[in-house]
Amino acid sequence: MTTGHLFGTPEPEPDAPDAGAPLAERMRPRSLDDIVGQQELLGPGRPLREAIERDALGSLILWGPPGTGKTTIARVVATVTRAHFIAFSAVLSGIRDIKAVMAEAQATRRTSGRRTILFVDEIHRFNKAQQDAFLPRVEAGDIVLIGATTENPSFEVNAALLSRSRVFVLQPLATEETATIVRRALDDPDRGLGAAGLEVGDDAVEAIARHANGDARVALNLLELAATLARGRTGAAGGAAAGDGKGTEVAGDADGDVAAGAGRPARIDRELLAQAIQRRALRYDKGGEEHFNLISALHKSLRNSDPDAGVYWLARMLEAGEDPMYIARRLVRFASEDVGNADPTALTVAVAAKDAVHFIGMPEGNTALAQAVTYLATAPKSNAVYLAYNQAASDAHEQSAEPVPLHLRNAPTRLMKALDYGKGYRYAHDDPDAVTGMDCLPPALAGRRYYRPTARGYEKEVARRLDAWRDLRRTKQARAGRTEEP
Repeated sequence: MTTGHLFGTPEPEPDAPDAGAPLAERMRPRSLDDIVGQQELLGPGRPLREAIERDALGSLILWGPPGTGKTTIARVVATVTRAHFIAFSAVLSGIRDIKAVMAEAQATRRTSGRRTILFVDEIHRFNKAQQDAFLPRVEAGDIVLIGATTENPSFEVNAALLSRSRVFVLQPLATEETATIVRRALDDPDRGLGAAGLEVGDDAVEAIARHANGDARVALNLLELAATLARGRTGAAGGAAAGDGKGTEVAGDADGDVAAGAGRPARIDRELLAQAIQRRALRYDKGGEEHFNLISALHKSLRNSDPDAGVYWLARMLEAGEDPMYIARRLVRFASEDVGNADPTALTVAVAAKDAVHFIGMPEGNTALAQAVTYLATAPKSNAVYLAYNQAASDAHEQSAEPVPLHLRNAPTRLMKALDYGKGYRYAHDDPDAVTGMDCLPPALAGRRYYRPTARGYEKEVARRLDAWRDLRRTKQARAGRTEEP
């Protein structure tokens, strides 16, 4: 087996991690059994595990959030495959590099009969032309492509390449799974922090796991930072004790680590974690799928009249850095699309929230948006306006574009009056009921109903009113028909 980056440059062997590497890299699983989580993909008898263990992989795309095991799975493949294995980064490589690797893969297949497994990290960063360069060799069987991406492959991977690959979806780790990874790092004396003499309670482990938000790399990076701070804090306490003559003298090594003479082990607790965390970095990409997932969750929570879920998804977006005016625009749309005339005030509230955010900015504008969200969630719902427009738009596109009826046209000139513009128009205010029997749709669409108000909220009154006016109109049309008959 050969592993490497471009052109087969060897990597350190998986069982000999660089002692100076970050904890997350040192603790990277070496086998499928070491991987925590993703049991739907890697559990006994699952298709992906079977393909890896039998060294019978076809091209595949690993799609999932950061820190869920995409690169780890590829590294495990590198340890078991008999194929030539090359790791390739979309961030560092261009089209020339791709072509060189493709040529190498073709030559390897011809000379030794071995296929090349090509792992492309962050494949979504390649453009269409770069992704197209893989196709000939994938089709010829010279390479098996393993792509890793945090973005939806439907949007970021070429259709031709996607059709030749199987997509495996990796899920964020559960808090319990992340806690298992943290404890494993604390217990491992060789690759982890088992020899550091740290004192870490279960509450601190769980706090790290919750903060990581399903990302093992974030959890281990936070643990490593907290361990450094804990050793530094213990050292500072010991030094102060020695200086005032009341404590035990503490010796430090060349790296600043403090010997056990301080009288207590380095401890990671909630207070220290708060210093290490500072502010949680929520996973969010304003241009990617998570952006659309969250706004969809907000919209559908409001439609389902759930103010608590609405405020939660709003907070998720704002705290992750979403443009508040984008959210305000979506709320204005919601007010018409999903509330409509069931509560006409909803649109006013949404527009007022947009104006408030524009006027006072953020973070103060967050409560204006929260007020709009809770109002819209608790308002009666109707999509009658939305349906009415869509049906009218469909007729506008599909029906012949009939001219405006003459009685609805203005006649500002003598010629237009001579052509019967405005003839037969009836001024509604001259009628005692302010309703005439005049048709306002083109003849081919006479009687068509687009707006059908619901029985919810204010639209119940609107529906009653329209029914009464419709009866009046029919009555007046019938009378007009009798009087105008010769």
